[in-house]
Amino acid sequence: MKRPSYATNKVLKQFINNTLKEDIQDGDHSTLSTIPKDLQQQAKLLVKQDCILAGVELAEIIFKTFDKSLKVKTFIKDGETAKVGDVAFIVSGSARSILSTERLVLNCMQRMSGIATLTHDWDSRLIGSKTKLLDTRKTTPNFRVCEKWAVAIGGGTNHRYGLYDMIMLKDNHIDYNGSITNAVKMAKDYIKKNKKKLKIEVETRNLEEVKEAIKAKVDRIMLDNMNIDTMTEAVKLINGSCESEASGGITREQLKEIAATGVTFISAGALTHSAENIDLSLKAVK
Repeated sequence: MKRPSYATNKVLKQFINNTLKEDIQDGDHSTLSTIPKDLQQQAKLLVKQDCILAGVELAEIIFKTFDKSLKVKTFIKDGETAKVGDVAFIVSGSARSILSTERLVLNCMQRMSGIATLTHDWDSRLIGSKTKLLDTRKTTPNFRVCEKWAVAIGGGTNHRYGLYDMIMLKDNHIDYNGSITNAVKMAKDYIKKNKKKLKIEVETRNLEEVKEAIKAKVDRIMLDNMNIDTMTEAVKLINGSCESEASGGITREQLKEIAATGVTFISAGALTHSAENIDLSLKAVK
């Protein structure tokens, strides 16, 4: 799936505007009451925990969305290793603007750096294989664009962004519909009728469902919560006729063994829902 252009993403712009409004509303009164309007200052982004840094580009977008005159000098880019004590960037300009955007920048960067660091660690275990690591839709509401951006920065691959850019027929779709065959036929009819360009993925729970999905000629077959032996047999049955995706309770320790089965993708919700925030701080330059 084509990686979206995050920096120009409309959802990202909406997110920034909404979060600034949420935090500031009728004014940052702490800053307005104590900081002169014309005061010009600098602040540095201090790294307080080793990590794969993420959110640097987003930070600049946030600063400039709030105040176009703010200037950012970057020393560590997105996706680069950062060590305790490193300064990632220095922002210069209105002291009021720096203070009013500080928390939003930190919230985003701490979360994104945690996700990028975890993704980098998991993805490094797939080196030497052709299997790609995918994220999922198990994201924080209204923060998905940033979390998926962080996965990409960490070396992972983005799965579908939402419900609108791929048809994924999961167990409930199939159970409600009666069978994989029926669900896929209806999905293909829907695509044709509405002139959509959407890939179809089907979740399977056993080898019989894998065989049915193969006959239905879908674009990708998800192998859900299968053990290694079953997954290996499923990949043999698929035999390159479509993409395959291992999913369901994936752990870091399983990655190499799962990749050895020959699956095209491994998807893991843990990349976004289990990542710990990285300790970062925005400090005034005295």
